[in-house]
Amino acid sequence: MTDYNTIKGLFIKQKTTDPIASQAAGGSWSAGGNLNTARGWIGGAGIQTASLGFGGSTPAATGVTESYNGTSWTEVNDLNTGRYGLSGTGTQTAALAAGGSSPSTVANTESWNGTSWTEVADLGTARYGIAAASLSSTATIAFGGDTGSKVANTESWDGTSWTEVNDLNQARRQLGGSGTQTAGLAFGGNSDPPYWSNTETWDGTSWTEVSDLNTARYLNGSGTQTSTLAFGEYTGSPSALTESWDGTSWTEVADLATGRYTTGGTGANNTSAIVFGGQPGGGLTTATEEWTAPAVFDPIVEGEIFYNTTANAIKANKLTFGTGAWATGGSLNTSRFYAVGAGTQTAAITSSGYAGTGSPVLVNAQGTELYDGSSWTEVNDSSDGAYGRGMFGSQTSAILAAGQIPPASSQAESWDGTNWTEISAVNTARRDPGGFGSGNTSGNIIGGQYSTSVVAINENWNGTSWTEEADMNNVRQEGGGIGNSASAGLAVGGWTGSEPRIANVELWNGTSWTEVNDLNAAKTNFAESGTSTSGIIAGGNTPAPGEQATTESWDGTSWTEVADLSLARTASGGAGSSNGSALVFGGYITGASPTFRTETEEWTVPSSITVKSITVS
Repeated sequence: MTDYNTIKGLFIKQKTTDPIASQAAGGSWSAGGNLNTARGWIGGAGIQTASLGFGGSTPAATGVTESYNGTSWTEVNDLNTGRYGLSGTGTQTAALAAGGSSPSTVANTESWNGTSWTEVADLGTARYGIAAASLSSTATIAFGGDTGSKVANTESWDGTSWTEVNDLNQARRQLGGSGTQTAGLAFGGNSDPPYWSNTETWDGTSWTEVSDLNTARYLNGSGTQTSTLAFGEYTGSPSALTESWDGTSWTEVADLATGRYTTGGTGANNTSAIVFGGQPGGGLTTATEEWTAPAVFDPIVEGEIFYNTTANAIKANKLTFGTGAWATGGSLNTSRFYAVGAGTQTAAITSSGYAGTGSPVLVNAQGTELYDGSSWTEVNDSSDGAYGRGMFGSQTSAILAAGQIPPASSQAESWDGTNWTEISAVNTARRDPGGFGSGNTSGNIIGGQYSTSVVAINENWNGTSWTEEADMNNVRQEGGGIGNSASAGLAVGGWTGSEPRIANVELWNGTSWTEVNDLNAAKTNFAESGTSTSGIIAGGNTPAPGEQATTESWDGTSWTEVADLSLARTASGGAGSSNGSALVFGGYITGASPTFRTETEEWTVPSSITVKSITVS
């Protein structure tokens, strides 16, 4: 008789397909019914099966309005004022159209009752390329746009009139909008360029920056503050990219069949949406695409083992952490070393340094470039040329300070996303300091060389003036400053003016410095980025063998050597938000041709649950 106590094994579920990370991750685009009138810059309201598309450019401004029933479009009564680049919000039977261009910028607002449009109270600020929270026609917000320059204005609609409320953190036009009057979402956008990846949430009172889009662009989108789909539009060419927002982060999902821009779009959430019209290239289209996610889906569960009957394979869902790798990014327009940088991997800024490829080179470079995650764009120059400067902040709000002209300089400048403005000079002129901080109103410049002396000086910028705070424990120059806050930063590596280089690291808490764990290898002139608890340094220089490719990652406690740069170099710039997402750009290589570099490398550390096949023998 069988002894059942000795039978051992594991019950394994059978599945015909692999599980997916989320309902939206299983979604796809399919063809819908074509518009009757091809146009771009269209306003939209409603959901996938009951949408309204209105206004646009044919290329002339038009008031054409069409209604969609989930299968086909029907022409209905036109807007009173034909225009394009307008916002749309509400439903198929109760919609609101605001702003736009006809081609002059207008503030007109019209209300739709399911049959016809009625003029109601104008916006406070006329603009086009405007976005709105998408779900109501009687209680909504309209934000961003262009009045002739990009604006951050936000206005709230109560069903009768518009009221100015707190601005977006980032001025932009052609951004996406979703949500409600008290729970809105703004994402992406255009500043001719750069293109933005910034995402902000609205709580009824103010905007807060949250996780960025994976790809900076201007785009369309719809849904709620916790469930939005962003699709299309333009990254330098028409885009088919689609990203899903779950209230915390963006995930790339299935692309549109055809990349296009200046579209109309509506939808209830990240599982049901529609996109229509726009420009796939040189001309306008009538094409409509519908986004649908599976009503029932099999989610990925960490640790689950199953048998895929279609693939005839045993598989498991495993949480995998990458060790990180460098990949090639877009090259700088101007080769440079002693580059400095700030921002994130998809929204970085660099300025000053030595630049060019000729002889003699431009020693005190003023050129500024912005990175959008794919390419660098030249923008307005800094006011003062210098090299060996300190920098902190973001792509839209940064400080450049000190440096070498020569002699050592005390000059400082503030960046507002468009222009550099001279501000109060630092108290001590010096070259090769480090810097950390949040932007042009808050940060610190640390260390550097004054005359022939290397210093431990720490100066804080409060948006108006520089104040000396507690000195570092160690003097240093050509080291790094890491941190996104004036009250939490790291002073890393460098040297004291004579050999050897130092590996020393100190932590600033807003009041005093504390020595923490050293780098694994002492060096100078490396690229650095991140925060005081999650940072990275790469490249740099030691007396022998010279330029370095080594990379070290900081987890808040200790440094770990990780994958090397593809190109060993020194005096390069760095930007990034953490030890899992960073950039290195520019730099110098002794004896190479050219010696000054344009190359950019992007650092990424993946972390996700993935489906793994199991080999059974």
